[in-house]
Amino acid sequence: MSAARNKNIDFTEGSIPRELAAFAAPILLGQIFQNLYSSVDAIVVGRCVGTTALAAVTVCSDISNLLVGFFTGLSTGAGVVFSRYFGSREDGKLRRSVHTALLFSALIGLFVALVGIPLSPLLLRAVACPADVMDEAVAYLRIYLFGVLFTSFYNVGSGVLRSVGNSRDPFIYLVVGSAGNIALDFFFVLGLRMGVVGVGVATVVSQALTVLLVIRNLLGTEGPCRLSWRELRIDWIRLREIVHISLPAALQTSLISFSNLFVQRYVNLFGSSAMAGIGAARKIDRFINMISQSLALSVTTFVSQNMGAGKPDRAQRGCVWTMGFAAVLVTAVSAPIYFFARPAIRLFIQNEEAVSYGVEMIHIMVPLFIFQTAHVVLSHAARGYGYSMTAMITSLLGVVGVRQAFLILSMARNRVIENNYWAYPVGWISALALLFVGIYIARRWDRRKKKARL
Repeated sequence: MSAARNKNIDFTEGSIPRELAAFAAPILLGQIFQNLYSSVDAIVVGRCVGTTALAAVTVCSDISNLLVGFFTGLSTGAGVVFSRYFGSREDGKLRRSVHTALLFSALIGLFVALVGIPLSPLLLRAVACPADVMDEAVAYLRIYLFGVLFTSFYNVGSGVLRSVGNSRDPFIYLVVGSAGNIALDFFFVLGLRMGVVGVGVATVVSQALTVLLVIRNLLGTEGPCRLSWRELRIDWIRLREIVHISLPAALQTSLISFSNLFVQRYVNLFGSSAMAGIGAARKIDRFINMISQSLALSVTTFVSQNMGAGKPDRAQRGCVWTMGFAAVLVTAVSAPIYFFARPAIRLFIQNEEAVSYGVEMIHIMVPLFIFQTAHVVLSHAARGYGYSMTAMITSLLGVVGVRQAFLILSMARNRVIENNYWAYPVGWISALALLFVGIYIARRWDRRKKKARL
């Protein structure tokens, strides 16, 4: 086994809970720091620039989340391929897969930036951005899209490191990027008085810094994941494998974010105070969501490595341990957020009408967040098993289809903002139930195909 393997976590051997905890902890801490700097953005804008400025950042968040969701899904799906080759010790295929995925992500990021920047006003009109928010929202979104290439490359690059058991270095890079973003927020917004534009510039610069750190790591690492500029080319066989698993994951996350644009349309109808208050609440509930994201990345890598090594029983035990961790952590984080919702919202904004919107959203959604966590963790585990398409279809039916149907029917019956809050847990619960049904059907189908071959 190479030195590169020895310094990473090999999930195919050793204590399951200890290795999962060691791998998930840096990811979770990284999520915390990432959410902290995102929250600082909102606090600086809401308290130092104004309610309409915070509304502008909020209305852009679902568009930016759509893009981040796509690249996160791409890196997660590609990570399944990387982890399987790592588990099966096929270093040549792993090396070609890494270089193919990195180049592919850079090309997609460049394409999205070139198309998205001129279309920014159209995208914002599509989500019913109010007139008093439009100018600041367009400025922020264009700056964000300028840096989407960094977002794309960072997600896949850090996915390479995590897929071979290295979650520590991506965590360090997020800490550095987060600290840089916070410092630049104060410099551009408070020092230079650049308003929303300053927040956008700070975000892009910090993203560029994290990309440089990832590239430096990949250039200096030993083994099949070492980056070589001369080897950056598309291996079409490896690309087909990556796309087969990553495209459903990328489409799932981006289409869920796309559906959030329509949820945001309903929110925007209630004015800038509702937009600002709900935007602040969503910054806070991300502290719960980060648990599901960190554990989901962990269980995907765990299951993929063990399936690649021919150890399905160990993969299943890893899923059970991950769900146990999820239940404990979600309960521990949800309780203080629920009981201290009002002072938490006031960190972002002082407008009492906006604060009331945010508090009500937290009180409805937070007690039911365990269903969201269970769905995210188990759908990522399904990808590790190879059921990426099943996870995508059931997630879209539940989180997108059922949620949108609920909103249309409930708003037609009684147009109140509470319908927007309830739409989220309705989607989570529906998607979780559909996932169980989908996996049951997919596994029966696989067993029938195996019998037919015999």
